[in-house]
Amino acid sequence: MFWCKIHSVERNLIVAICDEELLGTKIGKTPKIIVEKKFYGEELVDEEKAIELMKKAKICNLLGKDIIKIALEKKFITKENIIHIGEIPHAQFIQ
Repeated sequence: MFWCKIHSVERNLIVAICDEELLGTKIGKTPKIIVEKKFYGEELVDEEKAIELMKKAKICNLLGKDIIKIALEKKFITKENIIHIGEIPHAQFIQ
């Protein structure tokens, strides 16, 4: 399962998705990220819904091993898109 939040900016759909267990945690040192509910935590979704949201997004922000794995498998991102914040993979894409 994944936490996601849809942000709308000037008619563009921006989607933030993170692995369920990351919500509310602090990751990394420099940069340090707080995985906040106000950015990621609107709705708990399954893999199918997460893929559907990625297809619709103009911009997508992804955080966590599981969601990154899915995004790679479905070719939303490539390995070159991935950075690590501490041990946690992170990627963004624009369609």
